[in-house]
Amino acid sequence: MGATVSVCLIVKNEEAVLKRCLDSLKDIADEYVIVDTGSDDSTKEIASAYTDRIYDLEWTDDFAAARNYAFSKCSCDYIYSADADEMLDDKAIAQFKALKEALDGSVDIVQFYYTNQLEYNTTYNFDRELRPKLYKRLRTFVWEGEVHERVRLEPVIYDSEIEIIHKPTGLHSGRDFGIYMKMIKSGRKIEPRLLDMYLRELAVSGEDQDFIDAGEYLREVLEQESDTERMKNELYAVMRSARAGGDRELFMKYALRALALGDVTSETAFEIGEYYREGQDMTEARMWYYNAANETEPALDHRYHDEYPGKYL
Repeated sequence: MGATVSVCLIVKNEEAVLKRCLDSLKDIADEYVIVDTGSDDSTKEIASAYTDRIYDLEWTDDFAAARNYAFSKCSCDYIYSADADEMLDDKAIAQFKALKEALDGSVDIVQFYYTNQLEYNTTYNFDRELRPKLYKRLRTFVWEGEVHERVRLEPVIYDSEIEIIHKPTGLHSGRDFGIYMKMIKSGRKIEPRLLDMYLRELAVSGEDQDFIDAGEYLREVLEQESDTERMKNELYAVMRSARAGGDRELFMKYALRALALGDVTSETAFEIGEYYREGQDMTEARMWYYNAANETEPALDHRYHDEYPGKYL
């Protein structure tokens, strides 16, 4: 029976990686749909060798809007949402081709394994995770139940064994931080899922100024937080913000709160070590670096558990 697949990308200045990505997908793509959000390099020229379905979209700091626009231009049974810094190897392509033949329209979403995360210091502490990547373009609503029937609202999701290799040329945190600050300055509240990503990106690649910029907003969020796990990460971020801003009293206020909350993370322990090292109290600093490396677990970035405390120990 089989299914057709639209390979769909949103791109900007991806000349270094786009050909690699599109080449790796050529055996499964029934069409390419490429939405360019303002490239000034050879991205569109490279794309034109694969398709004439290239669309321009003014960038508005809204990835969801760009994805929605790109999806609207697709015409196949399923849409494979790719990023230019991804690729599939020969094994994955063979698995994907077999998947295409097996798809009969009953599956709404197929998840692939996203791999190679740790090599590039991305915002994840794991090297392999399932992600939804293949979407049925037109979903059919189905009634179920012999009596008290209802429409099935939950999508049918299939977890494949196909692995996507992530090979970025650099991190995009600088761009993302600008979007977060735009949201904050407009008065918008960052919803929980996105807040988790913001905290993770800060931990992985934030500079002192990024923490200072976010500090006031994160302190306001912290005072209203009800989720204990997120509170631990917010406490780390406001501690880092206070230390970066030279406010040692404010730092200690939140450090004590983190200790009272219990189950300290490696990020918080390391941050307390930094506080004491900057104050030239190396005995206390050493204790907290040891704590970060040996007695706690990381919540945002594994390097706070190994590389960072190890550097000073």
